Amino acid sequence: MATMTDCDVAIVGGGLAGCLTALALAARHPHVSLRLLESDDRLGGNHIWSFFDSDVDAGDRWLVEPLIAHRWPEGYEVRFPGHCRQLAVPYNSITSARLDAHVRERLGDAVLTGAQATGLTPTSVTLSDGRVVRAKAVLDARGGGDLSALRCGWQKFVGQTLRLHAPHGLSRPVIMDATVEQMDGYRFVYLLPWDERTVFVEDTYYSDTPNLDEPMFGARIAAYARARDWQVEEVVHSESGVLPVVHGGDFDRFWPQEDPVARLGARAALFQPMTGYSLPDAVRFALRLANEWPVEGQLLAQATRGWARDHWRQGAYYRLLGRMLFGAARPDQRWRIFERFYRLDPSLIGRFYAGRSTLGDRIRILCGRPPVPIRDAMRALLSPPA
Repeated sequence: MATMTDCDVAIVGGGLAGCLTALALAARHPHVSLRLLESDDRLGGNHIWSFFDSDVDAGDRWLVEPLIAHRWPEGYEVRFPGHCRQLAVPYNSITSARLDAHVRERLGDAVLTGAQATGLTPTSVTLSDGRVVRAKAVLDARGGGDLSALRCGWQKFVGQTLRLHAPHGLSRPVIMDATVEQMDGYRFVYLLPWDERTVFVEDTYYSDTPNLDEPMFGARIAAYARARDWQVEEVVHSESGVLPVVHGGDFDRFWPQEDPVARLGARAALFQPMTGYSLPDAVRFALRLANEWPVEGQLLAQATRGWARDHWRQGAYYRLLGRMLFGAARPDQRWRIFERFYRLDPSLIGRFYAGRSTLGDRIRILCGRPPVPIRDAMRALLSPPA
């Protein structure tokens, strides 16, 4: 087997978490040699990641600022059958094309695409063509992995960038338009206006199943556009995804203590359990690793597993909310939970998405008239959904 040049750290998986970690290490430790290995022909896949300004601390903003393809300083809005609201929190979007271009510019030859990993140890990566990358430390960032140890609902979506014949009339993103027909759980449409005639439209569901019928979702997007008198000239871009909304499970089965390889990103369950929202945790992890570097070999696995286990413990409240959503609320009434949530204080909403809810936030979210029947809520807590 041919052996590639030795390096200090090999990151396997060029998604958001892997790329941010590579950028943070390269910036904080320019003497460190690294390899970023991605099985696809480009980094980041085919995705759009969005975040609120409140998701990333001001001192950490430098890591994501060059990746932002679109920014709306005026904030965003939400729409429900009985409640519409504008929130003045700036919103940002990162595209996979921008991510790929920036990481290649910063890391150069350290990026290796078309590199399918078939075996990982704490100090080596074996590729499908027989080459071996030897490293002082290996990080596994290859997506969610085996989720059989977790209890999940699913956030699934199909998104299309539409080029319209005339202006769409949107001045800011619509994070949730839940005025649409409810089906397959909680359904909403997500809108990002790229320019006056180009809009990203995503049909999204909080569903009990991960089943994704892309043609059907595409037909619903077309129907949504027609209902708003948008004449579509071209579908410029399309993407889809299924994210776990984790409401229970066994962390020690998901990541066994004896597993000797370090993990990051979704592979380490480093995301907000209730939303599947990963960017804030990806930024925090990347900078924490950069600050504590060097941590090598199996010690790195122990450290990253410890960080992930702490994150799992801290996510217990969000998993409780997930059990309420999927176990207590009738699927066609789940929108009421989100409508009630979006009547709360904007700062509370921001901390929720960032995974930093205070004790006061947690009490406030649960207090008052519940949007689900008490009996069903108790049943969900005592007998969680499968």
